[in-house]
Amino acid sequence: MRVDKFLWCVRYFKTRSIATNACKQGKVRLEDEILKPSKEVFPGDKLRVRKNQINYEIEVLDLPKSRVGAKLVNLYIHDVTPKEAFEKLDLLKYSKDYYRKKGTGRPTKKDRRDIDDWFENAGDKIEEKEVEPKKDE
Repeated sequence: MRVDKFLWCVRYFKTRSIATNACKQGKVRLEDEILKPSKEVFPGDKLRVRKNQINYEIEVLDLPKSRVGAKLVNLYIHDVTPKEAFEKLDLLKYSKDYYRKKGTGRPTKKDRRDIDDWFENAGDKIEEKEVEPKKDE
């Protein structure tokens, strides 16, 4: 079975064309050899697939006839990806800044609402502080 079709059948990729593109980009390897999408896969092969910044390591147990359901995937592959790969992904998520730095670019919709609220509240306080004009003595 072709490697792109196999990865699609065992649900590593959503579509076969995405699996083909991953092979063409060098993200699928067989024992440090970059595979073309048309390369045949056999039971016992150990594939390394780079997806979402994780190097998945899978062992081919059997070849499916067609795309299989999620519950049946374990009959065809054995995932031997080390836990450290998933821990690195968690650390990467925490290290990213999810919010832009203050003072850079246009305000977001949330920033604009916060600014409007601040001006409304500041205007109320100014009106409260206004004092009646002094009478001439």
